[in-house]
Amino acid sequence: MPLEPRPDTDTDTAIAVLARGLRLARGARDVVGELDLRIPQGQVVGLFGSNGAGKTTLLQALAGLLPVREGELRVFGGTPAQARRAIGYVAQSVPDGAYSRLRACDFVASAWQGERWGMSLSPKAGARRRAAVREALHAADAGHLELRGMDTLSGGERQRVCIAQALVNPVRMLLLDEPLANLDPRAQLGVIELVRGLRQRHGLAVLLSAHDINPLLGVMDSVLYLAGGRGRQGRVDEVIEPGALSALYGLPMQVARHDGYLFIHPARGFMAEQGGHCEHGDAGAADAQVHAHEHGHGHDHAPASHAARGAR
Repeated sequence: MPLEPRPDTDTDTAIAVLARGLRLARGARDVVGELDLRIPQGQVVGLFGSNGAGKTTLLQALAGLLPVREGELRVFGGTPAQARRAIGYVAQSVPDGAYSRLRACDFVASAWQGERWGMSLSPKAGARRRAAVREALHAADAGHLELRGMDTLSGGERQRVCIAQALVNPVRMLLLDEPLANLDPRAQLGVIELVRGLRQRHGLAVLLSAHDINPLLGVMDSVLYLAGGRGRQGRVDEVIEPGALSALYGLPMQVARHDGYLFIHPARGFMAEQGGHCEHGDAGAADAQVHAHEHGHGHDHAPASHAARGAR
């Protein structure tokens, strides 16, 4: 079955992710430093932060795609590479042309037993693969899209199929990089309800990054906020408050509340952007810079002013 049964929650011993003094880098540039992190099985953690703060870097390290520079990172008690088969990862973007002429069922099937070389041609293996694909699509509420072409799907439909691909193997944790990006409010709500259902029905741990904290307030168990090479995890009211954010950014921050929405902004107004700001590019001064515009490409960007767009 693509999804494992929900684990026994009577004990508090199931820890999906445990990090101590974790340092991560891209090339010669340190991105995340001295991070302590604890994610129990079955919890949803929202991942937020400033430009280039390391959100994508952290997700890729958890998926076993990037090495750890220093410190300890354990996923289900082992290294990320050892736990890779238990992790479903949905990247922020895919290469151009990746969806061309692929049906949704074929896209999901391409990840089945992805740790193996080649594809078995035996009838039994084919039947297992088809069953796993159907079950994964059903789990993502995308069964009706099975025969649709990936290039014909809406953004919300495509995101559901991508999540189905992450579920096609038995997994215990989902890592979702900007799953709400470029979706309208209805599609955002659909993805959020899907995450809530996967957590409730299957006890999955979920770590998902986002630009805007507001749509996720009702589903998150805790927040992990990255800024200035540092990070802090805790309840929303522990992390999204002026003292904690000011310590992370290294400058005075404020949190405004209106009609149940949160708005994070520098206490002295917004500052002009300086230098490069892409996490995957050269090092710049972006970690301490805050900007209120959005970008249309697939890098690890997040404005520190989390306006309530798409949440109304």
